[in-house]
Amino acid sequence: MSLLQTPLNERHRALGAKMVDFGGWDMPVQYHSILKEHEAVRTRAGLFDVSHMGVYEVHGPDSLAALQRLVPNDLSRLGQCQGLYTQLCTEDGGTIDDLLVFCLDPEKWWVIVNAGNRQPDFDWIASHGLGDAELVSLADHTGILALQGPKAAEILGRLTEQDLSPAAWPTFGIRAIKVRDRAVIASRSGYTGEDGFELYVPHAYLGEIWDALLETGQAEGLEPVGLGARDTLRLEAGMPLYGHELDAETTPLEALLGWSVKLQKEADFIGKAALQAEKQTGLKKKRIGFILPEGKRAPRQGYALYRGEQRIGVVTSGSLSPTLGYPIGMGYVDAPWYQDLPAELSLDIRGQRHPVQVVKLPFYKRKDK
Repeated sequence: MSLLQTPLNERHRALGAKMVDFGGWDMPVQYHSILKEHEAVRTRAGLFDVSHMGVYEVHGPDSLAALQRLVPNDLSRLGQCQGLYTQLCTEDGGTIDDLLVFCLDPEKWWVIVNAGNRQPDFDWIASHGLGDAELVSLADHTGILALQGPKAAEILGRLTEQDLSPAAWPTFGIRAIKVRDRAVIASRSGYTGEDGFELYVPHAYLGEIWDALLETGQAEGLEPVGLGARDTLRLEAGMPLYGHELDAETTPLEALLGWSVKLQKEADFIGKAALQAEKQTGLKKKRIGFILPEGKRAPRQGYALYRGEQRIGVVTSGSLSPTLGYPIGMGYVDAPWYQDLPAELSLDIRGQRHPVQVVKLPFYKRKDK
């Protein structure tokens, strides 16, 4: 079976990208160097093609009410052109996916989902009844570009007349703008721990906008960035990834995402009773961050975490941190061990124990946060 491709596939190959199968999509994992691309985003800017992700529109009079029943965060607090981070949950409180939801106007909402869940999420939402609202997928004709890094606003600002200052355009704000006279929807959001924008662009001129950004950003050291650096960037920022820190067996509370779960909101939602019970009785496990102060061997998903000789948890993500220069990882520690967790644990790497130090997430936070 042939892999799916974004409209920018030929451009990636022309730039020398190493292409890999990512959930059935032919995607660039790196162009020249993951370290170089990571460093560009942290210090200058990087441009990602994330057009494999899903974009849905929910429109109609019952849009807000329908979405409120599906997510644990409180969408009623959003004004027009605002968005937030949330999840879809099962009745048991497990995480079906994590997503962004934006209010374009009171009767038009956008939902941005992970690539591997494009169809399952659509089917899940559709199966729960939307009342007087309609769910439509825009992904077949809308691509997404992520412009991330401290120079992102400066680069995009050369191509648009929109005021890009944080005061005029706060985090998770969404706007209809023009980029080189092309109509684009843009949100101030991203998955790197840096300031930046995600541009939702019709396929008809997605390549044109990609080329314009790379050309305009050349003087600022803008680099095209693949999925390899995208992963190390989000890991440093302590951001969970579906299939690693999030799945149907893991609740948002266990994943340290309690700030996005509004149990007090007026609207009932799928999974609310289970999450309320979990908050009262205690978590079965809890996400932690840790570093390896010795050596350069990176932890990998599935490695076991130990307290003495007792196995107490498992690694979900790990890498050598390009910014910090030492290995970092995230994982889960089972109850009751997380309640009295020592500062030091050990990690099994191919039969050998390595000391790890438990640290507060995130590992990296940009200076203006």
